[in-house]
Amino acid sequence: MTFRKPLAVASLALLVLAAVVVVRTLLFTPKPQPHLAKAELAVDSQRIASHLSEAIAFATVSYDDPAQIDRAPFQGFLAWLATTYPKVHANLKVEAINHYGRLFTWPGSDPSLAPILLSAHYDVVPVQQSSAGLWQQPPFSGLIKDGYIWGRGALDDKSAAVALMESLSDLVNAGFSPRRTLMVALNFDEEVGSEHGAKAIAAMLKARHIEPLWSLDEGSFVLDGVVSGVALPVASINVAEKGYLTIDVTAHGQGGHSSMPPHQTAVGILAQALVRLQNAPVPGGLDGLSAEMFDNLARYMPFDKRLLFANRWLFGALLNAELSKSATTNATLRTTTAPTMLSGSVKSNVLPVTAEAVINFRLHPRDNVDSVLRYVQKTIDDDRVSIAVRDGRNASSVSDSQGPGFLALAKASREVYGDVVVTPGLTVGATDSSYYDSAVQNAYRFNPMVLKKDELGMFHGINERITVANMAAATRFYSLLMKDAASH
Repeated sequence: MTFRKPLAVASLALLVLAAVVVVRTLLFTPKPQPHLAKAELAVDSQRIASHLSEAIAFATVSYDDPAQIDRAPFQGFLAWLATTYPKVHANLKVEAINHYGRLFTWPGSDPSLAPILLSAHYDVVPVQQSSAGLWQQPPFSGLIKDGYIWGRGALDDKSAAVALMESLSDLVNAGFSPRRTLMVALNFDEEVGSEHGAKAIAAMLKARHIEPLWSLDEGSFVLDGVVSGVALPVASINVAEKGYLTIDVTAHGQGGHSSMPPHQTAVGILAQALVRLQNAPVPGGLDGLSAEMFDNLARYMPFDKRLLFANRWLFGALLNAELSKSATTNATLRTTTAPTMLSGSVKSNVLPVTAEAVINFRLHPRDNVDSVLRYVQKTIDDDRVSIAVRDGRNASSVSDSQGPGFLALAKASREVYGDVVVTPGLTVGATDSSYYDSAVQNAYRFNPMVLKKDELGMFHGINERITVANMAAATRFYSLLMKDAASH
């Protein structure tokens, strides 16, 4: 009898808790969005596809070793560009950036307004000889077949470069006169670090005291069927990108013959250090940008998943654990740790004096190079292991997801693709925006094309291709964006 009252109180508390959780979930619905009719903007899809086909045929391949780069295709591409878009070259200011880059400037009628910078790159990664036979179509054919344009650069990133030029050409032909200055950059070395392309443009802007209101470069896409639990396509407009840190981890041990090994060799010491790092990921979680992104996406998920996200105060630890299991979502939550290279003895029966590993970290905006180094040293905690930095760069700043640039990108996305989920996101790789970040007020990363789950592996992979419909939509997007953003 003495337990009835406490039991009743506990039961009531559970009922209240359950009611709170359910009510919060029911209220956790998509935020109201202004109704936008799909824009009826006519574009010539066959002409656009043909132009991308021609652009792909120039094997503008970037290699880490500059001596391997054949500059003839780069020169050919630039000559083709001038011939294909003569009115753009005649009506806009065209500047060469370190010979192979191009910066197009369309002066606005109101010089007091900060300009807008749109960017893409036309260099591509090599095609591995071992994979050449696996391509359904030759990688530099630009073949148009079955509704696709095939070839290296179709997704990364000649499609954006050609769509930008098509939009500029259409606007010039239509007699458009911008009030705000438009700048379009085509870079030639993004795949090898942008040291001579985007970096030079950012330096030029600073030297001229020009600070664009916002910039747009490659990043995420309109993701269709990619985000688990979200039925609608997701336009992930990335407002930041990760930095990176590459370190050498060296374990020091006793050398000699393998017939008389010590209790722990240098290889064993190194293995232990790597296991410690793998088993203790850099702390992360649903906060800041990650929380904002999932707050947008989860509102479109089924009730059971919405229940968890709507009540992070109760289920936060469970959510972090579940999201960390997926490589894709884990990368949005934290700085990732990736051992990539190993070396030890030169002979199977020789104990190495040192064993070395190379580890690459992709830095979340909440972390920096120094904080990750402290984490590594604390986690390994072994005097027999030394750490040396190869190179590194902090993550970008986080751009405004309520600013005019983001709102303009969201508006154009809905005008072209209709009912899509627009959310700020995080680019986990490196883009030219890493340089623009310091030269513009806000830097955004987004390609206005639809990407399905089975197409994710095409980046730097085999059978890279893009649909003709995607190229038409991307051109429509850039035209609407330029016209809208440059009009006020």
